[in-house]
Amino acid sequence: MNQTDTELLRQIADMDGVPQGAYNIRKDGALDSRRSTETIEISTKQDKPGIDIRVKAGTKGQDVHIPVLLTQSGLTDLVYNDFFIGEDCDVDIIAGCGIHNDGCDTTQHDGVHTFYVGKNSKVRYTEKHYGEGEGSGKRVMNPHTIVYLEEGASIQLETVQIKGVDHTKRYTKVEMGANAEAVVTERLLTHAEQFAESKMDVIMKGEGARTQVISRSVAQDQSVQVFYPQVVGDAPCFGHVQCDSIIMGQAKVSSIPAITANHMDAQLIHEAAIGKIAGDQILKLMTLGLTEEEAEQKILDGFLR
Repeated sequence: MNQTDTELLRQIADMDGVPQGAYNIRKDGALDSRRSTETIEISTKQDKPGIDIRVKAGTKGQDVHIPVLLTQSGLTDLVYNDFFIGEDCDVDIIAGCGIHNDGCDTTQHDGVHTFYVGKNSKVRYTEKHYGEGEGSGKRVMNPHTIVYLEEGASIQLETVQIKGVDHTKRYTKVEMGANAEAVVTERLLTHAEQFAESKMDVIMKGEGARTQVISRSVAQDQSVQVFYPQVVGDAPCFGHVQCDSIIMGQAKVSSIPAITANHMDAQLIHEAAIGKIAGDQILKLMTLGLTEEEAEQKILDGFLR
């Protein structure tokens, strides 16, 4: 690992060296390093690029790191990662993609992650995206995340776009069985002329399913953001969608939440708000000794946390 790789891993996976437990590091379209454990097996797919991660039933308190690094300008990388989580597990999965592009060609990563979560298992999944580099080539990421929750299973799904991603189209789908629970949190920052589109389908098929979808974004300069979160209730269930955006400069934001009830006992709520930073918030922080720019950044950091 060189200095660039180390910085990318720190940004997207909070890694300072080799992590404990199971991990798989992919760099520039190929395997860099890997470790499996007694309860978590990581293997290379034979039919297409990507990996299978199998977590044995009853596994608790274990972490899996699967970051992706791209440092070659002009490279297009596509992976299919499947997660098979046994029953009665409790695990953390830390993913993420970092692109360093110093060239003039587009560098792109498309990742399709599919989760099969067994009965009564708990998964916390974090995926961070980050771009950097002095080149004129674009940094493009298109993540797809598909989740199937069996009875009593739960997932906390957090996706974060830190900065530096020029173009992204995201898709998230969650299908939930009886008494399953999903908390889907998305945090997004765009600036310059960047574009971000996010589509979500959360479908509660089983009785007692619950979901909360939270989207927070900041659009700066001339960037464009479009959100399409949709929650569907096919059974007695509860769902809440909340989309909040801060708009700055000449940016454009569209938030189009949708809720669909296919059962009389489905309780669904959606909220959406887009606005600028309130002037009194900035003034209050400036009275504490911050400059206007520092006050603005402090507000943005707190909003996206």
